[in-house]
Amino acid sequence: MGRSSRRLRRLVAVPALALAVVVPASADAATCRGANRSPQRLGESGVRHATLCLLNQERRAHGLRPLRADTGLAKAALGHSKDMVAHRYFAHESRSGAAFTARMPRSRFHILGENIGWGSGPFATPRALVQAWMHSAGHRANILQRRYRAIGIGVAFGAPVGGSGATYSTDFGG
Repeated sequence: MGRSSRRLRRLVAVPALALAVVVPASADAATCRGANRSPQRLGESGVRHATLCLLNQERRAHGLRPLRADTGLAKAALGHSKDMVAHRYFAHESRSGAAFTARMPRSRFHILGENIGWGSGPFATPRALVQAWMHSAGHRANILQRRYRAIGIGVAFGAPVGGSGATYSTDFGG
């Protein structure tokens, strides 16, 4: 699902995902260190690295340039993931109803998008989330959006419904 705003002159695509689907991993995906490990074992840095590696493998497989990590987008993504877990909601909009673009860096990005997802147990690994996103048309469109050049990845330990798991936000900029 996508949204656009002429006033903002930005393409805004904001699919959401609450349950990951496990499918067989490609041989190429095995090169992303920690992709099958739980987020708690990987730690925040390890989850970001494995997720970015998997997303960039998907982009390369489709002839696209890799995304580069952006600290401003990462800060926005992490803050949103932690807020969803702490306040038990799952949405692109903040609890106050503000659009996700309101928390994004206002600098150089003219095109913005976001994928969110959460899972528990084997559905919380970086590989499970990326595979689920690739099997969802809206999420896949964000991952394979040619104009996106930067990404921020934030993961919070816990689920927006309470309990264990991990909640991911990926904020794209172009």
